[in-house]
Amino acid sequence: MKIVAKKKLWKYLFWLGPFLISVGLTVGLVSQQWGLIPLAFLIAGIVISGLGIIWQSYQSNWWRRRSTQAGTNALVATLAVLAILGLINFLGTRYHLRTDLTETQLFTLAPQSRELVRVLPQPVKVWVFDINQNPQDRELLENYQRQSSKFKYEYIDPQARPGLAEKFGVKDYGEVYLESGDKRQLVQTVNENERLSEVRLTSRLQQLTNSTTAKVYLLQGHGERQLSPGKGAISQAIQGLGDKNFTTSPLNLGETSKVPQDAAVVIVAGPKRGLFEGEVKALQEYLNRGGNLLLMIDPNTDPKVDSLLQEWGVRLDNRLAVDVSGESVVGLGPATPLVTEYGQHPITKDFRNGNSFYPIARPLEISSVPGVEATPLLRTKPYPKSWAESDLQSEKLEFNADKDLKGPLTLGVALTRKVVKSASTPQAAPTLSPLPSPTTQSKASPTPPASPVPTPSPTPSSQIATESRLVVLGNSNFATDGLFQQQLNGDVFLNSVTWLSQQEKQPLSIRPKEPKNRRITLTTTQANLLILSSLLVLPLIGFAIAVIIWWKRR
Repeated sequence: MKIVAKKKLWKYLFWLGPFLISVGLTVGLVSQQWGLIPLAFLIAGIVISGLGIIWQSYQSNWWRRRSTQAGTNALVATLAVLAILGLINFLGTRYHLRTDLTETQLFTLAPQSRELVRVLPQPVKVWVFDINQNPQDRELLENYQRQSSKFKYEYIDPQARPGLAEKFGVKDYGEVYLESGDKRQLVQTVNENERLSEVRLTSRLQQLTNSTTAKVYLLQGHGERQLSPGKGAISQAIQGLGDKNFTTSPLNLGETSKVPQDAAVVIVAGPKRGLFEGEVKALQEYLNRGGNLLLMIDPNTDPKVDSLLQEWGVRLDNRLAVDVSGESVVGLGPATPLVTEYGQHPITKDFRNGNSFYPIARPLEISSVPGVEATPLLRTKPYPKSWAESDLQSEKLEFNADKDLKGPLTLGVALTRKVVKSASTPQAAPTLSPLPSPTTQSKASPTPPASPVPTPSPTPSSQIATESRLVVLGNSNFATDGLFQQQLNGDVFLNSVTWLSQQEKQPLSIRPKEPKNRRITLTTTQANLLILSSLLVLPLIGFAIAVIIWWKRR
């Protein structure tokens, strides 16, 4: 009896453990202070509960039971899994590893953006004056912030912090500003229909951190593309140059007869009439002194620049580039070559197999010239998908082996040539020959001493090696308004100008990422057939298979 009473006493005593734990938790939660008293209750309760479990298992041989061992193994395995998951979460929080599996890398920054942010010379902060934090915009800003600790961003409610909003001159919700030191610049205004753009953010970031500007002149006077908005204009291309910190101005060589000294690049965009001989010589002189020229020449035109191109080993083919590869895929006509093959060059290094297209283009013929390094940039598909058509009047384009040229065709080329310029040092002051000594003069000579005769010292000269660059494209339509923002067209233009400007530290253009359109367009007949097959035919087939299996087993 005494032993039984003793066991019951220990059993009731061990119930004190959970009671003390409950008291400790209640005191701590109510007082919101985990001081000495709640901790004492918790520790005492845990100790008593643990001793009770050990005593109870000892009395009932609980540890020797097979069920106990199996349960213990399951508990240990569960704790091990939880520990592994906790460790993975800890490492995931500490070290970021992201993989973008989308085909066009929609959620990954372009290499140009990553390179620019990683080499930021000073801290930069993005201020988004908006109440709502769009997840897509936050994800883009997080991608920038992962590249460098110098990049920060913050969302601000203009109503809650009116002083800061006034400092930036905020006029409406959604305005995004960049700040670096004492410089501030508006990036864009985001709303439901327009989200934060990587292209604009990187362009503004480049402008803010790069104090140097390059001057680009666009030749005018021969029917070239209009610079202001209009039909067939290149105003979007001009705006793109401005976003990349270029300053643009028109140039009429008929008035100046010489390319300005501050010209980083000269662009000749689609002239319809020939240049004067003096204008061509001015461009040649500009290249000879280390200049950079972009020629975009359409077919059925003769800009009279053959003498200039001959020095570089380039000849304009008068035939029309025909490409039937894009006719059935993207709806382009045969006179609009679709290019997916690019040369190994800084202008096209990140294009991979992206698309660019050139309505009404002419091929180029490249020949080797000593001292000139040429790299084809744009190449069409091989024959029979592309060829150079000689009969431009025919409505039906067909390959004629006697007159036409088989593809692939070169539609663009980048060329470099070393230029050696002489730089003479300032002429030294003339040295005077010494007067004859009186003791050495002949006494019999009545001739007076000769006057000092200046002896000019030789003028040393040094030679400075530089480089001139030339890009020739057999089309200018691709850069016109409306087509400039399509696919890689704008990148071809902007990258060409950037490379020509010889600003090696300036990142090249960023193409906007667009999701691949994988929607299937069905006709009414196809849609009805799909409905019948999914709602009637497939269930009947499944039912028939089930009946056959049942019959065989029966």
